[in-house]
Amino acid sequence: MGSWWRNDIIAEGKLPLLLMLAAFVLTFLLTRIITRSIRAGVGPFRNNVSASGTHVHHAVPGIILLIAGAITAIAAPGSPWIESAAVVVGVGMSLVLDEFALILHLQDVYWSAEGRVSVELIGLTTAVLGLWLIGFSPFGELDVSVSGIVLQLTFTAALILHGVLALVAVLKGKYRSALISTFVPIVAWVTAVRLARPGSWWARHNYGPKRMARAVARAAKTDARWDPRWGWLGDLVAGSPSLAVPSPPPGALPSSPVTLPADGSVPTEGSAPADTRTAPPR
Repeated sequence: MGSWWRNDIIAEGKLPLLLMLAAFVLTFLLTRIITRSIRAGVGPFRNNVSASGTHVHHAVPGIILLIAGAITAIAAPGSPWIESAAVVVGVGMSLVLDEFALILHLQDVYWSAEGRVSVELIGLTTAVLGLWLIGFSPFGELDVSVSGIVLQLTFTAALILHGVLALVAVLKGKYRSALISTFVPIVAWVTAVRLARPGSWWARHNYGPKRMARAVARAAKTDARWDPRWGWLGDLVAGSPSLAVPSPPPGALPSSPVTLPADGSVPTEGSAPADTRTAPPR
């Protein structure tokens, strides 16, 4: 253990990365414990952090911490500042990505099925940071011979292509596939040529009515087959979705125009018509 710490972490300069990964994972777990306890109405935590009646989502302090960590890393390089910046960035990144679905849809979908996107993105980020930490590299030992350079360039081109296809998977709304492709690259290649999910950026910008209808049918079939197999894990990590939280309809834009009531009053954040149920507190 001591030799691993000295040779693989300290000597390789990976201590900041290890601290960032640890802060990222621990913050996510602690955040979910707190939000789930608030949702269940147990424990010392209470809803909500607010300013002048406006709920402050934890993505807001996350953005502030990301900015502070980046400035610290640039303005004060060297130990112990770089390690401190790594912890701050890890905490901030976790808080922001935990509410990625809210930022994506511009709606509070934290406890809806759409909110699972945040958990899947957290998993994807953890996998990438973990692979980076253990020194995963498709190149292996550096070879400066002509054949070695050709091989390096081939691997680089393949890696870039795989990154593009993984990005296509994300744009198609297939976050699980993007996560799995981190370990099984062929998954990204298959996902890139298949139909996008109906509510994704790709579908909204590229599909006409007929293709959108096919995407909706395909998504329903896929969800019926795979959601029960993934559901238990998502419920364990993120909590089960609430039926009281409306999910954005397939193909809908991330946000919809706000219709003011007939009396001219302006609805506040989190308000809902009298005949609808509001989201559970967190």
